[in-house]
Amino acid sequence: MNWFEIFVWIWITIPIIIFPILLKTRVPYGRHVTSGWGPMIDNHWSWFWMEVPALLTFPLLAIFGPTEKDTLSWILIALWSVHYMNRVLIFPFRIKTKNKKMPLIISISAIFFNLVNGFVNGYYIGFVNGNSGALFGFMTIIGLIVFFTGFTINQIADSKLITLRKQDQGYQIPLGWLFNYISCPNHFGEIVEWVGFALVARNPAAISFAVWTFCNLTPRANNHHSWYKEQFPEYPKDRKVVLPFLW
Repeated sequence: MNWFEIFVWIWITIPIIIFPILLKTRVPYGRHVTSGWGPMIDNHWSWFWMEVPALLTFPLLAIFGPTEKDTLSWILIALWSVHYMNRVLIFPFRIKTKNKKMPLIISISAIFFNLVNGFVNGYYIGFVNGNSGALFGFMTIIGLIVFFTGFTINQIADSKLITLRKQDQGYQIPLGWLFNYISCPNHFGEIVEWVGFALVARNPAAISFAVWTFCNLTPRANNHHSWYKEQFPEYPKDRKVVLPFLW
């Protein structure tokens, strides 16, 4: 086992270890922003700079690395680019928050994560195994279906939440569609998305991202769910957090 393989398995283990801590931590962004977290920066530009490292690092390493790329390699590069082009060039400027700020430390933490995550996944394709160690086949098709299902869920949920903000009436209870079952379809969609990516890639680097996504977004969804219940006594009691019918 070389240094990179050791690093990837450590990277997979970290979110599993810190998951119980994340579940009890209310990260100060969006509706959860509180004082005492140091300097603040604009919410829109914070999202932009947080996601840029992932958009650049993965494709550059994957494309310009010395391994020979096959169809599956280019599919993975395309999937990654579709997600992060939306996150960098579209999403930050769609959100209708006014004068909202985010702690600089949160942005720096996200930049660090995206640098490492982009490196791990890009380096695997560009320098370790250009075809990701997997062949294009039935599992690839399943993975693509899962990825684009998650991507679509994430986009629809984001659009519905943005529409609520456009009404400029403060926070409201989202209703309809998957919101009838879970508090955070946007987070659910992104979890599904990266599970799909891992099914397409079938390599430890992609699995690490799926694990990180689950361990990071489920606690954030739990924060939102708790906040809704605190703010709205009439919040639906049978609505789950992020996994329909489960949690």
